[in-house]
Amino acid sequence: MNGPVNGTNTPILWRRAEARDAAALSLLGGATFLASFAHDHPGDALIAHVRKAHGDDFYAAALADPDQTLLIGETPLGAPVGYALLTPPALPVELRDGDLELKRIYLLSGWQGGGNGAALLALVMEEARQRGAKRLLLAVYEANEGAQRFYARHGFFEIGETVFMVGDAPFRDLIYAAAVD
Repeated sequence: MNGPVNGTNTPILWRRAEARDAAALSLLGGATFLASFAHDHPGDALIAHVRKAHGDDFYAAALADPDQTLLIGETPLGAPVGYALLTPPALPVELRDGDLELKRIYLLSGWQGGGNGAALLALVMEEARQRGAKRLLLAVYEANEGAQRFYARHGFFEIGETVFMVGDAPFRDLIYAAAVD
């Protein structure tokens, strides 16, 4: 599963994550969450959230759950640079048979652009198809307009909203859906 390259011509090699990847996913998840949200999330709550929601134990449990799928992207030297997590849907919208949730999708900033996000999303859609999904759901932070444009370019549209808590601070997320072709 090879993908496009970033500005440094370092390719991303994609594969299904395995139990041995929990620590790498934890570091990658924490780094990408901090990079994405440190500008407007409260520091102590943000750190506590990253420790809990992106800890080794979280990823070990997700990797052990047959209903969840993690894809990981690495450089040819094995450094993790991106990942996606598919789960059964847990969003506050009317769910349908065949729904699947894209819970997380992140790339380190040096690997954003150049088609890497589109390549990862294509792999996610292929995985969703293989799992028999008919619709892919996701939540995106309302202030993340770049991500919203990205999802819209790839057939996603808004179907609802939810609140994402980081400590005591609420953040509004938009819920998007797209048909799995």
